[in-house]
Amino acid sequence: MWLMLLFATTALAQDPVHFTVSQKQVSPTEVDVIFTGKIDAGWHVYSPGLPADGPIPASITTEKAEGAQPLGKIQARGKEISTFDKVFETNLRYYENSVTFVQRYKITDKTYHISGFLEYGTCNDEMCMPPGNVEFDYKGKGPDKVEEKADEKAEEAKADEAKAEAKGDSVPAVADTLAAPAADQANIAGALATAAADSSLVARWWEPAISELEAFNGGGDKDHSLWYIFLMGFLGGFVALLTPCVWPIIPMTVSFFLKRAKDDKKKGIKDAITYGISIIVIYLALGLAITGIFGASKLNELSTNAVFNIFFFLLLVVFALSFFGWFELTLPSSWTNKVDSKASNTTGLLSIFLMAFTLTLVSFSCTGPIIGFLLVELTTSGSILGPAVGMFGFALALALPFTLFAMFPTWLKSAPKSGGWMNTIKVVLGFIELAFALKFFSVADLAYGWRLLDREVFLSLWIVIFGAMGLYLIGKLKFQSDWEGGEMDKPMPVACIMLGLCSIAFAIYMIPGLWGAPCKAVSAFAPPMSTQDFNLYKANVVEAKYTNYEEGMAAARALGKPVMVDFTGFGCVNCRKMEAAVWTDPQVAARLTNDYVLISLFVDDKTPLPERIEIMENGQKRILRTVGDKWSYLERSKFNYNAQPFYVTLDNDGRPLGPSAVYKEDIDLFMKFLETGLKNYNK
Repeated sequence: MWLMLLFATTALAQDPVHFTVSQKQVSPTEVDVIFTGKIDAGWHVYSPGLPADGPIPASITTEKAEGAQPLGKIQARGKEISTFDKVFETNLRYYENSVTFVQRYKITDKTYHISGFLEYGTCNDEMCMPPGNVEFDYKGKGPDKVEEKADEKAEEAKADEAKAEAKGDSVPAVADTLAAPAADQANIAGALATAAADSSLVARWWEPAISELEAFNGGGDKDHSLWYIFLMGFLGGFVALLTPCVWPIIPMTVSFFLKRAKDDKKKGIKDAITYGISIIVIYLALGLAITGIFGASKLNELSTNAVFNIFFFLLLVVFALSFFGWFELTLPSSWTNKVDSKASNTTGLLSIFLMAFTLTLVSFSCTGPIIGFLLVELTTSGSILGPAVGMFGFALALALPFTLFAMFPTWLKSAPKSGGWMNTIKVVLGFIELAFALKFFSVADLAYGWRLLDREVFLSLWIVIFGAMGLYLIGKLKFQSDWEGGEMDKPMPVACIMLGLCSIAFAIYMIPGLWGAPCKAVSAFAPPMSTQDFNLYKANVVEAKYTNYEEGMAAARALGKPVMVDFTGFGCVNCRKMEAAVWTDPQVAARLTNDYVLISLFVDDKTPLPERIEIMENGQKRILRTVGDKWSYLERSKFNYNAQPFYVTLDNDGRPLGPSAVYKEDIDLFMKFLETGLKNYNK
C-alpha cells in the first residue's frame, strides 16, 4: 500500500483536470465566459446543480460585475453520466474525458469588467481532489446605446440571487470544538492560549514534513513489496512445476543432458545450468516487455481502469475453464515444430536456449494460465518493476529443478512420480483463478455503477466457489479430467481432505457476511460495505472533536496524545465509504477515541476566512478565500498530497509518526497504520 501511495503522491502533484478559460461575445449585449476542461482517464468532474449535501458541483462565483450581470445559471456541455450513489442516496451526475462550462453575461453599459472563478469537484474510484478553482478576469466594450436603468436592474438581479442563495441549504461550517472532559478543559484552554501567544509553535505545526513522510512511506516498504512480488512469482513457478505439462519433462531433459556428455559430467551439468538460465532469461524478458509496452504511468492506471479490469476478468475465467478441463489452451503446433527443428540443427549455447524456448511453448497449456494470472496481478500492483521481478521469481522456481537434478541425478529416484495429483492441482488452481476473476469484475462494476456485483452477491459467489473446491478436495465432486485420468475410484489423500475441510470452513466463515458481518479476511477483495443492500450490522462512525487544525494540535499537546489528521470533504464519496467500512470497526473506533486526538479538516468547507490569505505556490500567487482553501493548502504544503481521504499521524510538534494512509477498505491495514503511529509516539 505504501509503495502505491508513493507513486500516487507523485501523480497527484498535477491536477487531473486541465481547464482553459476564454470569453466570446455572442452579441453586442451578451458575452460568454467559457471553461474548457480535459479530464484525465479514470477521473470525473461533477455536474452543476447537485444537492447541497452531495459532492462538490460545478458553480460560478462572480466577484465583480461592472457594466454586466449574469444571465441564468452555468451551463454544461458534454456527455453527462448519471448513476445512483448509495452513500449520498441520490443520483450523481458527472462528466468524464472532457467537459465545457459556459456562463453568459448581459452587458449593461458601454464598458464592462467581470471577474470571478469556476469551482468544481473531481473524484476517481479511490479519492477526491479538493475543490478546484479556475479564475477569470475580462474587460470589454458594450453597445453604444444601453437600456436605461440597466444598473438598477443589475442590482436587483444581484439582490434576487442573494435571496435565493439565502433560502438554499448552506454548506456545513467548521464545527466548534466539542466539549472535553471537565478535568481537561483548563489544560486545553491553557494550551490554546499558549499557541495563540506563541507564533513559533503554530509555525512548527505548519512546517513542511514532506521528506519525513516520504521516508516512512518509501523507506523500507518498497523493498518489502518487491520481495513480496518475487515470492508470489516464485510460488507461481513452483505450482507450474507440479503440473502435468512440466513435471514429466524434468527427468527426460536431465537424462538428455547427462547422455549428451557421457564422458564429461561437468559439461552435462554446465549445459543444464545454461538451460535453467535460458528459462530465466525468457520469462524475465516477458516481464520487462510488459513494463516497456505499458510504461510506468499505465501500470498505475490499470488498477482502476474499468476496461482493463473487464478484460482481466474474462481472461481469468477462460484460464479457469481451461484448468477445469473444458478445453485446452495450446499454441500452434507449427511454432513448436519450428523451434524444435532449429534446436536440433543448431549447436552450442543457441541450441540450449532454443530447447528452453521449446519447453516454454510445449508447457503453455499449463503454465499459460498461471503466467497470465501472475501478470494480471503484477501489472495492477502499482509497482513499475513488478512484472520483471515476478517473472524472475517464476522462472527461477521453474529452472531450479532442471539444474539441481542434473547436478544430483540420484535425487530423481526420490522425486514423486507423475500421476493424478497433478490434475488435482490444476483443478484447484481453476477454482482460485475463478475466485480472483470476480475481484477484477468488481472494480469495473464499481467504476460504472452497474450494481451487478454488490457485496452480498460477491460473497455468495465466493461461498459457492470455495465450498465447491472443498467438496472437490474431499472427493465429493469430480470433473471429466478425473475420469480420463482413472482417478475416480481412488480415495483422496489426507492432505487433500484437510485442505478441503479448510476451504469449506472458509466458505462457512463468509456466510454471516450476507447479513452484514465484517468478514475481515476478505475485506480487501470484496466490494465495500456501502454496496450491501441488506445489512444487520450497524455501528456508529467516530466523529472528530476538532475540525480546526490549530485547536486540535493544542488539545493534543495538553492531553499528551498523538494526533490523527483526517483530510476529508463533505462531498467526498470515498471518505464516507472509508468511515462506514473501517472506522466503525470496534478496534479502530477504540484507538481513535481513546488513544488519539482526531482532527477532521474539510477541504470543501465554504465558511469564509475572517481575512483572505495571499500565498505563493509554484511561483504563482493564489488567494485562500475559505476555510476549506486553508486546509487544502495545508495538505499540499505540509504533506505534498492533494486528494481525499488522506490520513497522517503526528506528534505534538506536527512531525509524522509513521506512513500516511489513503482510501483502502482494509481494517487490518488501517489498524497497523494507527498502531505504528502510537508506538512511535510512545518512544
